Amino acid sequence: MQCGKQTTILERPVYIRSCASVVGKKEGDGPLGKLFDVAVEDPMFGMKNWEEAESKLQEMAMDKLMIKAGINEEDIRYIFAGDLLGQLIATTYGLKKYEIPLFGLYGACSTMGEAISLASMCVAAGNADSVVAMASSHFASAEKQFRYPLEYGNQRPESATWTATGCGAVLLGLEKGTMLIRGFTTGKIVDFGVKDSMNMGACMAPAAADLIERNLKDIDEKPDYYDMIITGDLGHIGRRILIDLLKEKGYDITDRHMDCGIEVFAGNEEDTKAGGSGCGCSAITLCTLIEERIRTGKWNRVLFIPTGALQSTVSYNEGKSIPGIAHGVMIERGLA
Repeated sequence: MQCGKQTTILERPVYIRSCASVVGKKEGDGPLGKLFDVAVEDPMFGMKNWEEAESKLQEMAMDKLMIKAGINEEDIRYIFAGDLLGQLIATTYGLKKYEIPLFGLYGACSTMGEAISLASMCVAAGNADSVVAMASSHFASAEKQFRYPLEYGNQRPESATWTATGCGAVLLGLEKGTMLIRGFTTGKIVDFGVKDSMNMGACMAPAAADLIERNLKDIDEKPDYYDMIITGDLGHIGRRILIDLLKEKGYDITDRHMDCGIEVFAGNEEDTKAGGSGCGCSAITLCTLIEERIRTGKWNRVLFIPTGALQSTVSYNEGKSIPGIAHGVMIERGLA
Protein backbone atom coordinates (compact mmCIF):
# COMPACT_ATOMS: atom_id res chain seq x y z
CA MET A 1 0.00 0.00 0.00
CA GLN A 2 1.36 3.41 -0.95
CA CYS A 3 1.80 5.72 2.01
CA GLY A 4 2.71 9.34 1.38
CA LYS A 5 5.24 10.15 -1.33
CA GLN A 6 7.95 7.52 -0.89
CA THR A 7 6.81 4.92 1.64
CA THR A 8 5.23 1.52 1.10
CA ILE A 9 3.39 -0.27 3.92
CA LEU A 10 3.21 -4.01 3.26
CA GLU A 11 -0.32 -5.39 3.33
CA ARG A 12 0.96 -8.90 4.10
CA PRO A 13 3.49 -9.38 6.92
CA VAL A 14 6.95 -10.37 5.70
CA TYR A 15 9.40 -11.79 8.21
CA ILE A 16 13.14 -12.10 8.45
CA ARG A 17 13.26 -15.80 9.25
CA SER A 18 17.01 -16.18 9.69
CA CYS A 19 20.22 -14.13 9.57
CA ALA A 20 23.87 -14.94 8.89
CA SER A 21 27.07 -12.91 9.15
CA VAL A 22 30.66 -13.60 8.10
CA VAL A 23 33.40 -11.07 8.84
CA GLY A 24 37.15 -10.51 8.85
CA LYS A 25 39.56 -10.41 11.78
CA LYS A 26 39.27 -6.68 12.53
CA GLU A 27 35.50 -6.91 12.74
CA GLY A 28 35.71 -10.10 14.78
CA ASP A 29 38.01 -8.36 17.25
CA GLY A 30 35.61 -5.40 17.56
CA PRO A 31 32.68 -4.70 19.91
CA LEU A 32 30.28 -7.05 18.06
CA GLY A 33 32.78 -9.89 17.73
CA LYS A 34 30.88 -12.43 19.83
CA LEU A 35 27.69 -11.95 17.80
CA PHE A 36 29.04 -12.83 14.36
CA ASP A 37 28.49 -16.35 13.03
CA VAL A 38 31.97 -16.61 11.50
CA ALA A 39 35.08 -14.44 11.88
CA VAL A 40 37.97 -15.35 9.58
CA GLU A 41 41.57 -14.60 10.57
CA ASP A 42 42.92 -14.64 7.00
CA PRO A 43 42.03 -11.41 5.12
CA MET A 44 42.44 -13.29 1.84
CA PHE A 45 39.88 -15.92 2.93
CA GLY A 46 42.14 -18.55 1.38
CA MET A 47 41.86 -16.99 -2.08
CA LYS A 48 44.40 -15.50 -4.52
CA ASN A 49 43.27 -11.86 -4.56
CA TRP A 50 41.04 -9.38 -2.72
CA GLU A 51 38.13 -9.64 -5.14
CA GLU A 52 38.04 -13.41 -4.82
CA ALA A 53 38.19 -12.97 -1.05
CA GLU A 54 35.02 -10.89 -1.13
CA SER A 55 33.30 -13.48 -3.30
CA LYS A 56 34.25 -16.09 -0.71
CA LEU A 57 32.64 -13.88 1.93
CA GLN A 58 29.33 -14.04 0.08
CA GLU A 59 29.59 -17.77 -0.47
CA MET A 60 30.30 -18.41 3.21
CA ALA A 61 27.42 -16.17 4.32
CA MET A 62 25.02 -17.91 1.95
CA ASP A 63 26.09 -21.34 3.18
CA LYS A 64 25.76 -20.29 6.82
CA LEU A 65 22.30 -18.79 6.21
CA MET A 66 21.00 -22.00 4.64
CA ILE A 67 22.43 -24.10 7.48
CA LYS A 68 20.84 -21.88 10.13
CA ALA A 69 17.49 -21.81 8.31
CA GLY A 70 17.54 -25.56 7.59
CA ILE A 71 17.01 -25.10 3.86
CA ASN A 72 18.92 -25.63 0.61
CA GLU A 73 19.16 -23.70 -2.65
CA GLU A 74 16.06 -25.41 -4.13
CA ASP A 75 13.97 -23.73 -1.42
CA ILE A 76 15.02 -20.19 -2.39
CA ARG A 77 13.13 -18.44 -5.18
CA TYR A 78 15.33 -15.35 -5.62
CA ILE A 79 18.43 -13.64 -4.29
CA PHE A 80 18.67 -9.85 -4.11
CA ALA A 81 22.35 -9.04 -3.58
CA GLY A 82 25.13 -6.58 -4.30
CA ASP A 83 28.58 -5.29 -3.44
CA LEU A 84 30.80 -2.28 -4.13
CA LEU A 85 32.90 -3.65 -6.97
CA GLY A 86 32.56 -2.86 -10.68
CA GLN A 87 29.73 -4.86 -12.30
CA LEU A 88 29.09 -6.64 -8.99
CA ILE A 89 31.87 -9.16 -9.49
CA ALA A 90 31.98 -10.18 -5.82
CA THR A 91 28.32 -11.16 -6.04
CA THR A 92 28.60 -12.77 -9.47
CA TYR A 93 31.46 -15.09 -8.60
CA GLY A 94 30.39 -15.61 -5.00
CA LEU A 95 26.86 -16.80 -5.77
CA LYS A 96 27.10 -18.39 -9.22
CA LYS A 97 27.43 -21.96 -7.91
CA TYR A 98 23.97 -21.89 -6.34
CA GLU A 99 22.09 -21.45 -9.63
CA ILE A 100 19.40 -19.39 -7.90
CA PRO A 101 17.72 -16.56 -9.86
CA LEU A 102 19.56 -13.37 -8.96
CA PHE A 103 18.71 -9.68 -8.91
CA GLY A 104 22.09 -7.93 -8.78
CA LEU A 105 21.83 -4.56 -7.03
CA TYR A 106 24.04 -1.51 -6.68
CA GLY A 107 23.11 1.15 -4.16
CA ALA A 108 26.65 1.68 -2.91
CA CYS A 109 26.61 1.28 0.88
CA SER A 110 22.79 1.49 0.92
CA THR A 111 22.52 -1.83 -0.93
CA MET A 112 21.25 -3.87 2.04
CA GLY A 113 18.32 -1.49 2.49
CA GLU A 114 17.54 -1.66 -1.21
CA ALA A 115 17.80 -5.46 -1.21
CA ILE A 116 15.46 -5.93 1.77
CA SER A 117 12.95 -3.42 0.36
CA LEU A 118 12.71 -5.16 -3.01
CA ALA A 119 12.80 -8.65 -1.52
CA SER A 120 10.01 -7.91 0.96
CA MET A 121 7.88 -6.33 -1.77
CA CYS A 122 8.39 -9.47 -3.86
CA VAL A 123 7.32 -11.78 -1.01
CA ALA A 124 4.36 -9.61 0.04
CA ALA A 125 3.05 -9.60 -3.54
CA GLY A 126 3.00 -13.38 -3.58
CA ASN A 127 5.79 -13.72 -6.13
CA ALA A 128 8.06 -15.78 -3.88
CA ASP A 129 7.91 -17.79 -0.67
CA SER A 130 11.56 -17.55 0.34
CA VAL A 131 13.94 -14.81 -0.77
CA VAL A 132 17.48 -13.94 0.33
CA ALA A 133 18.73 -10.36 0.67
CA MET A 134 22.45 -9.83 1.20
CA ALA A 135 25.33 -7.39 0.73
CA SER A 136 29.09 -7.48 1.19
CA SER A 137 32.18 -5.32 1.25
CA HIS A 138 35.89 -5.94 1.81
CA PHE A 139 38.31 -3.32 3.05
CA ALA A 140 41.09 -4.16 0.63
CA SER A 141 38.99 -4.61 -2.52
CA ALA A 142 37.19 -1.32 -1.83
CA GLU A 143 40.43 0.60 -1.17
CA LYS A 144 41.92 -0.83 -4.36
CA GLN A 145 38.94 0.25 -6.44
CA PHE A 146 38.03 3.62 -4.96
CA ARG A 147 41.20 5.02 -3.42
CA TYR A 148 44.72 3.56 -3.38
CA PRO A 149 46.22 0.07 -3.36
CA LEU A 150 47.21 -0.93 0.15
CA GLU A 151 50.85 -1.08 -0.94
CA TYR A 152 50.79 2.69 -1.43
CA GLY A 153 50.54 3.17 2.34
CA ASN A 154 48.70 6.49 2.25
CA GLN A 155 47.74 8.20 5.51
CA ARG A 156 44.06 8.40 6.32
CA PRO A 157 42.49 11.67 7.54
CA GLU A 158 40.31 11.75 10.65
CA SER A 159 37.20 12.05 8.47
CA ALA A 160 37.90 8.75 6.69
CA THR A 161 35.85 5.63 7.40
CA TRP A 162 37.10 2.05 7.35
CA THR A 163 35.32 -0.24 4.89
CA ALA A 164 34.04 -3.25 6.82
CA THR A 165 35.08 -6.69 5.66
CA GLY A 166 31.89 -8.63 6.00
CA CYS A 167 28.74 -10.04 4.46
CA GLY A 168 25.30 -10.11 6.03
CA ALA A 169 22.48 -12.23 4.63
CA VAL A 170 18.82 -12.56 5.64
CA LEU A 171 16.10 -14.99 4.60
CA LEU A 172 12.69 -13.39 4.10
CA GLY A 173 9.35 -15.13 3.86
CA LEU A 174 5.79 -15.35 5.16
CA GLU A 175 6.69 -17.83 7.90
CA LYS A 176 7.06 -16.02 11.22
CA GLY A 177 10.51 -14.99 12.34
CA THR A 178 12.34 -12.72 14.76
CA MET A 179 11.90 -9.53 12.73
CA LEU A 180 8.88 -8.31 10.78
CA ILE A 181 9.21 -5.93 7.82
CA ARG A 182 6.36 -3.43 8.23
CA GLY A 183 7.30 -1.34 5.21
CA PHE A 184 10.03 0.72 3.63
CA THR A 185 10.83 4.21 2.40
CA THR A 186 12.76 4.45 -0.86
CA GLY A 187 15.35 7.20 -0.92
CA LYS A 188 16.11 9.89 -3.46
CA ILE A 189 19.48 10.97 -4.80
CA VAL A 190 20.58 13.93 -2.66
CA ASP A 191 23.63 15.99 -3.64
CA PHE A 192 25.01 18.74 -1.40
CA GLY A 193 28.06 19.22 -3.62
CA VAL A 194 30.60 17.46 -1.37
CA LYS A 195 33.63 16.21 -3.35
CA ASP A 196 35.81 14.76 -0.59
CA SER A 197 36.02 10.98 -1.07
CA MET A 198 37.70 10.74 2.33
CA ASN A 199 34.60 12.11 4.07
CA MET A 200 31.82 9.71 3.20
CA GLY A 201 29.79 10.77 6.24
CA ALA A 202 29.37 14.29 4.89
CA CYS A 203 28.38 12.93 1.47
CA MET A 204 25.68 10.61 2.83
CA ALA A 205 24.23 12.49 5.82
CA PRO A 206 21.98 14.77 3.71
CA ALA A 207 20.39 11.75 2.04
CA ALA A 208 19.81 10.11 5.43
CA ALA A 209 18.21 13.29 6.78
CA ASP A 210 15.95 13.54 3.74
CA LEU A 211 14.91 9.89 4.12
CA ILE A 212 14.12 10.18 7.84
CA GLU A 213 12.08 13.35 7.33
CA ARG A 214 10.19 11.74 4.44
CA ASN A 215 9.42 8.56 6.39
CA LEU A 216 8.09 10.47 9.39
CA LYS A 217 5.94 12.72 7.20
CA ASP A 218 4.61 9.79 5.16
CA ILE A 219 3.49 7.86 8.24
CA ASP A 220 2.56 11.03 10.18
CA GLU A 221 4.68 10.23 13.23
CA LYS A 222 7.38 11.79 15.42
CA PRO A 223 10.88 10.30 15.98
CA ASP A 224 9.75 8.65 19.23
CA TYR A 225 7.57 6.32 17.13
CA TYR A 226 10.78 4.30 16.79
CA ASP A 227 12.81 2.84 19.60
CA MET A 228 15.88 3.47 17.46
CA ILE A 229 16.68 5.16 14.14
CA ILE A 230 19.71 3.36 12.73
CA THR A 231 21.86 4.68 9.90
CA GLY A 232 24.28 2.49 7.99
CA ASP A 233 27.70 4.06 7.93
CA LEU A 234 27.79 7.78 8.55
CA GLY A 235 30.44 7.50 11.26
CA HIS A 236 31.02 10.11 13.94
CA ILE A 237 31.25 13.07 11.54
CA GLY A 238 28.24 12.08 9.46
CA ARG A 239 26.22 11.49 12.62
CA ARG A 240 26.79 15.06 13.82
CA ILE A 241 25.82 16.43 10.41
CA LEU A 242 22.68 14.27 10.32
CA ILE A 243 21.50 15.39 13.74
CA ASP A 244 22.09 19.06 12.87
CA LEU A 245 20.25 18.76 9.55
CA LEU A 246 17.25 17.12 11.18
CA LYS A 247 17.11 19.73 13.93
CA GLU A 248 16.82 22.34 11.17
CA LYS A 249 13.83 20.37 9.85
CA GLY A 250 12.24 20.27 13.32
CA TYR A 251 13.22 16.73 14.35
CA ASP A 252 15.58 15.85 17.20
CA ILE A 253 16.76 12.23 17.04
CA THR A 254 19.76 12.64 19.36
CA ASP A 255 18.44 10.27 22.02
CA ARG A 256 17.41 7.51 19.62
CA HIS A 257 19.99 7.46 16.85
CA MET A 258 22.56 4.73 16.29
CA ASP A 259 25.03 4.34 13.44
CA CYS A 260 26.27 0.91 12.37
CA GLY A 261 29.64 2.38 11.39
CA ILE A 262 30.18 3.57 14.95
CA GLU A 263 29.04 0.30 16.52
CA VAL A 264 31.05 -2.18 14.46
CA PHE A 265 34.54 -0.94 15.37
CA ALA A 266 36.22 0.16 18.61
CA GLY A 267 37.23 3.57 17.24
CA ASN A 268 40.62 4.70 18.52
CA GLU A 269 41.58 1.21 19.65
CA GLU A 270 41.27 -0.12 16.10
CA ASP A 271 42.33 3.13 14.38
CA THR A 272 39.24 3.26 12.20
CA LYS A 273 39.06 7.09 12.31
CA ALA A 274 35.44 8.23 11.83
CA GLY A 275 34.01 4.70 11.93
CA GLY A 276 33.03 1.89 9.61
CA SER A 277 31.52 1.94 6.13
CA GLY A 278 30.82 -0.33 3.17
CA CYS A 279 27.58 -2.11 2.30
CA GLY A 280 28.70 -5.01 4.47
CA CYS A 281 28.78 -2.69 7.50
CA SER A 282 25.04 -2.21 7.90
CA ALA A 283 24.34 -5.78 6.76
CA ILE A 284 26.48 -7.44 9.45
CA THR A 285 25.16 -5.07 12.14
CA LEU A 286 21.57 -5.91 11.20
CA CYS A 287 22.31 -9.62 11.43
CA THR A 288 23.90 -9.31 14.88
CA LEU A 289 23.32 -6.33 17.18
CA ILE A 290 20.00 -5.18 15.71
CA GLU A 291 18.59 -8.71 15.49
CA GLU A 292 19.68 -9.49 19.05
CA ARG A 293 18.09 -6.36 20.53
CA ILE A 294 14.82 -6.89 18.67
CA ARG A 295 14.69 -10.61 19.49
CA THR A 296 15.23 -9.95 23.20
CA GLY A 297 12.59 -7.23 23.29
CA LYS A 298 14.93 -4.32 24.01
CA TRP A 299 13.66 -2.71 20.82
CA ASN A 300 10.21 -3.29 19.32
CA ARG A 301 10.34 -0.95 16.35
CA VAL A 302 13.32 0.48 14.44
CA LEU A 303 13.97 2.38 11.23
CA PHE A 304 17.00 0.78 9.55
CA ILE A 305 18.65 3.12 7.01
CA PRO A 306 21.71 1.92 5.07
CA THR A 307 23.35 4.93 3.42
CA GLY A 308 25.37 5.09 0.21
CA ALA A 309 27.74 7.45 -1.63
CA LEU A 310 27.07 7.22 -5.36
CA GLN A 311 30.55 7.75 -6.74
CA SER A 312 32.92 5.91 -9.04
CA THR A 313 36.57 6.36 -9.90
CA VAL A 314 35.44 7.91 -13.21
CA SER A 315 33.13 10.48 -11.63
CA TYR A 316 35.69 11.36 -8.95
CA ASN A 317 38.53 11.85 -11.46
CA GLU A 318 36.25 14.04 -13.57
CA GLY A 319 35.72 16.34 -10.59
CA LYS A 320 32.10 15.42 -9.95
CA SER A 321 30.47 15.81 -6.57
CA ILE A 322 29.46 12.71 -4.60
CA PRO A 323 25.67 12.31 -4.32
CA GLY A 324 24.18 10.26 -1.52
CA ILE A 325 21.22 7.93 -1.21
CA ALA A 326 19.53 6.14 1.71
CA HIS A 327 16.94 3.39 1.86
CA GLY A 328 14.85 2.96 5.01
CA VAL A 329 13.30 -0.30 6.23
CA MET A 330 10.69 -0.29 9.00
CA ILE A 331 11.44 -3.33 11.18
CA GLU A 332 9.36 -4.55 14.13
CA ARG A 333 9.60 -7.40 16.60
CA GLY A 334 8.09 -10.38 14.82
CA LEU A 335 7.62 -13.14 17.35
CA ALA A 336 4.77 -13.10 19.84
